[in-house]
Amino acid sequence: MVYIMDEQLAKIRSGDLKLYALEKLMPADEAVSLRRKYIEEETSADLSAVGSYSIPIDRVVVRNIENMIGCVQIPVGVAGPVMVNGEYAKGSFWLPIATTEGALTASINRGCSAITKAGGAEVRILRDGMTRAPIFAATSVAHATEVARWAEDNLLLLKTAAEETTHHGEMIGLTTYVVGTNVFVRFEFDTKDAMGMNMVTIASEAAAKLIEEETGARMVSTSGNMCCDKKPSAINVIEGRGKSVSAGVFLPDDMVASVFKTDAKTLAEVNMRKNLVGSARAVSLGFNAHAANAIAAMFLACGQDPAHVVEGSNAITTVDAVPGGVYVSVSLPSLQVGTVGGGTTIATQNACLSMLGVAGGAENPGDNAKAFAEIVAVAVLAGELSLLGALGAQHLAKAHQELGRGGTK
Repeated sequence: MVYIMDEQLAKIRSGDLKLYALEKLMPADEAVSLRRKYIEEETSADLSAVGSYSIPIDRVVVRNIENMIGCVQIPVGVAGPVMVNGEYAKGSFWLPIATTEGALTASINRGCSAITKAGGAEVRILRDGMTRAPIFAATSVAHATEVARWAEDNLLLLKTAAEETTHHGEMIGLTTYVVGTNVFVRFEFDTKDAMGMNMVTIASEAAAKLIEEETGARMVSTSGNMCCDKKPSAINVIEGRGKSVSAGVFLPDDMVASVFKTDAKTLAEVNMRKNLVGSARAVSLGFNAHAANAIAAMFLACGQDPAHVVEGSNAITTVDAVPGGVYVSVSLPSLQVGTVGGGTTIATQNACLSMLGVAGGAENPGDNAKAFAEIVAVAVLAGELSLLGALGAQHLAKAHQELGRGGTK
């Protein structure tokens, strides 16, 4: 076996054997091991820890990654249980939190405790649609306007062309934008239980070719950045992308005092001055304390595309001082999640989705992804509550000293 590996390594060094082609010649685990050995020689790094993993990788090397050399393991903690009163997620849930940031799981856990003691968080999905926006080159402003109008007037034709490429996706609308001779057509799709980026890209390309044929405009790119995918953008804040979700909870004064060691007035002031005024002064697209923390932790645990944390962090946190306490809410206009496809099929990530009861496709297509979106929104709410409370009580530095740095009380 050692001789065979040495022989194969020699072929890689000579260029006769390509790193990316190893899985075509040998079982996946052997290919990963050989590639890792070669990279160890090239970099003088000990990659043995990367080579220790438990997930089956036959599907992973085909669907999830290229040139695999192993796995990076991220600790997974648990927060909860948290009571969710959604339209799709109803009941008590333990939240898988994948992170390397000390104090984060404890913080979300404290927020979950408060939400559950308060009877649970209300959560609703306001909108659901994944977007892709091809860009077309027209010959003049007049031509560009004609192209946009043709697309708007022929929605059903474009819908038919798009849906011929997918068994599950449904085109639910489009919006056009003209900038000189540039025409953007922002298609929107119901992708059911899939996050759906690949689905909408293929479907949008089919619809775009029809526009090209019928109008004479030249399609420059399937994505014209008006989608807007994996980038901070006002359009996703305003129009939404993926799931637009809001979650909220009423906390009575005595609970604010007992759980967070502060009061309703202080919570409201911290939120106003930090999350609203501070974010506005910074011209931030996220008016929140740390929504990305909970989103990233849930995404990593549950096989979501971590780059979509960018859009997910476009969240607004509000704290309304009301008689007897406060009503705290988070609104996430562009939360992009799925329970089928992508990283959701990897064994460890699928296990975390199963813990939430949302793994795979739902009997009523789309219900699992919506339930998952509601749960993530409540996780964000829990994190916001806890951090606002810590800031209001002046406990943030102490918590990070004790948990983030492994200190003692």
